[in-house]
Amino acid sequence: MKKSFLIFTNAILIAGSCILSYAQVEKREIGNLVIENIPEIPQSLKDRTTQYQNVRSAYIYDWSPSGNGILIGTRFGETSQVHFVEKPGGARKQITFFNEPVGGVDLSPSKDKSCFLFTKDVGGSEYYQVFSFDMETGKYEMISDGKSRNGGIGWSNKGDKFFFSSTMRNGRDTDIYYATIENPGDYKLLVDRGGYWGAVDWSPDDKKLLVINYISINESYYYVVDIETKEMTQINPSDKKIAYGNALWAKNGKGIYITSDEGSEFMKLRYYSLKKKKFINLTKDISWDIEGLDLSKSGRLLAFTANEDGISKLYIRDNKTKQRLPVPELPIGQIYGLNFSPDGKRLAMCLNTPQTPGDIYALNIETQELVRWTYSEVGGLDTDNFVVPELFHYPTFDKVGGKLRMIPSFIFKPKKAEKPFPVLISIHGGPEGQYQPYFSSMTQYYINEMGIAFIAPNVRGSSGYGKSYLLMDNGYKREESVYDIGALLDWIETQPDLDKDKISVIGGSYGGYMVLSSMTHYNDRLRCAIDIVGISNFVTFLENTKEYRQDLRRPEYGDERDPEMRKFLMKISPTTNAHKISKPMLIVQGLNDPRVPASEAEQILKAIRDNETEAWYLLAKDEGHGFRKKSNRDYYYHSVVLFLEEYLLK
Repeated sequence: MKKSFLIFTNAILIAGSCILSYAQVEKREIGNLVIENIPEIPQSLKDRTTQYQNVRSAYIYDWSPSGNGILIGTRFGETSQVHFVEKPGGARKQITFFNEPVGGVDLSPSKDKSCFLFTKDVGGSEYYQVFSFDMETGKYEMISDGKSRNGGIGWSNKGDKFFFSSTMRNGRDTDIYYATIENPGDYKLLVDRGGYWGAVDWSPDDKKLLVINYISINESYYYVVDIETKEMTQINPSDKKIAYGNALWAKNGKGIYITSDEGSEFMKLRYYSLKKKKFINLTKDISWDIEGLDLSKSGRLLAFTANEDGISKLYIRDNKTKQRLPVPELPIGQIYGLNFSPDGKRLAMCLNTPQTPGDIYALNIETQELVRWTYSEVGGLDTDNFVVPELFHYPTFDKVGGKLRMIPSFIFKPKKAEKPFPVLISIHGGPEGQYQPYFSSMTQYYINEMGIAFIAPNVRGSSGYGKSYLLMDNGYKREESVYDIGALLDWIETQPDLDKDKISVIGGSYGGYMVLSSMTHYNDRLRCAIDIVGISNFVTFLENTKEYRQDLRRPEYGDERDPEMRKFLMKISPTTNAHKISKPMLIVQGLNDPRVPASEAEQILKAIRDNETEAWYLLAKDEGHGFRKKSNRDYYYHSVVLFLEEYLLK
């Protein structure tokens, strides 16, 4: 069972003094885009980027109950929709046709009723609603209330009922509900204890649910809930803060496969005996986070992936012999969406590398043959020419074990460009995110067509390098991650093939804060910057992010209701220090963003312009936390390329 848990300044040139006035803003609209100060996109630029923007990828949702086909997600128009593929390399038959992207799909395991559940929002609001879709009739209906935020859907093993999470009770807390397929609208409240709760897996007899109470990335709790009595039994009660990850019920019902960082820097895969109430560590020899999990229907085979220094590695365990099976050498990149076929003989997965978009493959467990099911288009590009990044580590400002701490990072260098290369530093969001090498055609455009070196650092606070590293930027240590960017600038100065005088930064969400803060700290060392849905003031962000998210963010950033923390957050916020920014900026925002409200972009935009600094602004009225519609993404990328050409390369 699969779980579903991004003014054209009317500049007045005064003769002899070259002083620009930024008092006026040129504003226009194209469709749902509001554009300020961004010049008209030249047709030549549109033509150059066309191939790079016409790429696709595919994601696996589930095998059909018979195993003779796979339900997938891919895009053929504006947004990603549900498709069905009957055989390897077969045609992708489109099933849903919505203006908004479809996600969170779960196919019923019942062979008697061909239907699936899915979630969909409007305009990037993230107020997802749950729908059921009958594949025989093509009809669908909304199951949730149409107003709350819903998700985390999952069918029972028999396929007669399902669970989902929702904020419908009070708009703030995320509770757990379940319903039967006969009366999907008659859902029953199962868990309503306040905070963020999600159902993870049904017990084999469908009488109990495995649920998680998520507090923060370093604190969560698992419980077993009896459907009839609502009795809850906590797994592994402890006074320590433990982070739990994915979990699956063993097919015999006697235990649970679960990942946690208890007593370890990394997420270990463990088996928990419900009777003995004890754990067995199954990955003592792997000193990296265990991420994806799937269990064959018989329960004999357990597939999982490890995040090894940003690269995914696949493992398959035979639970009967307690030995790991051989797996073929897979490309360096990301492996996700693990999904055993109903007969357990094949393991489907998505493979994504810097040279190939995410596509679906199936591994024959016995023969080790890897069969490709989908062939996503790449705009006619020869992706063999795409650059594969190098992993490197650079020294930062503080020490560990008497030596300078090293920051893991990836660098892409142009193959055919004049040295030294201009540099674009990409800072991931999260903040507990991690840059991992993946397919990005536009990243390759910057490298191959613009001759820009692309660097993606995993500064302190990133996931994937142990829980101590993860917690190193919390609370009052927030700006230390920014200092890691300063150390990267120092490293760039030592590299003869990189141009220290032509450096830009780009990032989204928390990465947007990092971009803005980098500009306030290192304005004189940067040419320009691109902020995408970024946090500009931690106090206003925490006060204005949607109510259901506030308590999830405070453990990471600090509680703005505490006077001392509030004072600190105001002190380090980019809006407080915007007077230090004198280099051009491109700011990108979705109007319906529930995470980082559009007011965050508007206030930093005003502060920068008050400082008489050039600022381009792109606002999408039908997007949220990132751009999901192709036409909007295309214009965004055109704007980025034009901005970099103007302010980084010239």
